[in-house]
Amino acid sequence: MGLLNFLKDAGEKLFGSGEAKAATEQVKAAPTPENRAKLDRAAGNAIKTYIEKMGLSATALNVSFDGSTSTCTVSGTCADQATRERIVLSAGNVAGVSSVQDQLNVLNLEPEAQYHDVKSGDNLSKIAKTYYGDANKYPLIFEANRPMLSHPDKIYPGQKLRIPPKP
Repeated sequence: MGLLNFLKDAGEKLFGSGEAKAATEQVKAAPTPENRAKLDRAAGNAIKTYIEKMGLSATALNVSFDGSTSTCTVSGTCADQATRERIVLSAGNVAGVSSVQDQLNVLNLEPEAQYHDVKSGDNLSKIAKTYYGDANKYPLIFEANRPMLSHPDKIYPGQKLRIPPKP
């Protein structure tokens, strides 16, 4: 898939606690290259933990973050295309991440999904109407974005959603 862009200021706020928060405070106090590298490692670890909490997995999953470019890189091997896309979306829909470099391999190749950037006023029915011509197909989009979405009404502007191929 390569590089996928995201809205940097939208998404899960993972860097305000734990190891990432401590590293951020160190960089503010002493912006040395060593402290910046520590912050990047902490951010990568926070994103990887978030992906794992979503129940998504890949063999030898590696997640790194480059704070100077706000780019997250994910690598490893996924069982299927849907898992690959969900991992990339989970990493990208984090506040502070502006792009994800996808270096994941897939064992079972399937058609790739399209992506939709949520705008103010969007809902899943409206998005389904745009992509499928039928607003009642919104459950396809909802299911394609689980577990990142917990409810069909809980989408937000700036979020990137996975739109699976037409059934």
